[in-house]
Amino acid sequence: MSNVLSRSRIQRVTGPVGAALVRTGLTPDAMTLIGTTGVVLSSIFLVVPGHVLAGGLAITFFALTDMLDGAMARARGWSSRWGAFLDSTCDRLADASIFAGAAYWLFREGRDSAGIAALLCLITGVLVSYAKARAEGLGLTANVGIAERTERLVLVGVGGVLEVLGVPGGIEWILWLLTALAAFTVGQRVKAVWDQTKDDRVRPARPLDTGPLPPPGSETRADQTPAAQTPAAQTPAAETPAAETPATGEHA
Repeated sequence: MSNVLSRSRIQRVTGPVGAALVRTGLTPDAMTLIGTTGVVLSSIFLVVPGHVLAGGLAITFFALTDMLDGAMARARGWSSRWGAFLDSTCDRLADASIFAGAAYWLFREGRDSAGIAALLCLITGVLVSYAKARAEGLGLTANVGIAERTERLVLVGVGGVLEVLGVPGGIEWILWLLTALAAFTVGQRVKAVWDQTKDDRVRPARPLDTGPLPPPGSETRADQTPAAQTPAAQTPAAETPAAETPATGEHA
């Protein structure tokens, strides 16, 4: 795995917390919804008005909370396809709300370059997730990349800290860096799928010998079959021998 933060290390931290939450009766799905709702509301009511410090702290807290649903499922001993679907969908909603809120605030402050970078972070983040989901839908794997979701959220937090400390252009440089890393991650996942589908691209020029192709315009539709080729035309009634007709006059 090429991501910066090892998933095994994260699980060692979140595992005991997830087990404790399961014992309280809380479900992983409920934790997913709590974390996502917290991130969305923090983005709307804190980031959009420009409360960077409060918004950053709230988003970090709820994002970490959202990471506990997987730990809870492992502690419970089983997971469901519905839970995986809900978690992935809510993650996309939370990420979009963060970068959309940041873009709105930056554009309103007249910091267009940083606002554009925030929008590009939103787009590339969606592509990172879609590339993996589409690969898995085709029975492949694309679980690689230098900037997966956890790394992207950490970088956003670093940008918020730089903004609070008054570092000139700090958050802008972080957003552009995040855009580049996310785009590189998309490339890594595309490469992973490309390597797994090499056999799909090896095909003979003509897999079946169907004979020479007909000249253009020579195709005949079923309703254009010449009358001479119809069964009725091939067996005229006049060719029936007269001797085969009964002489009794019973033609009924």
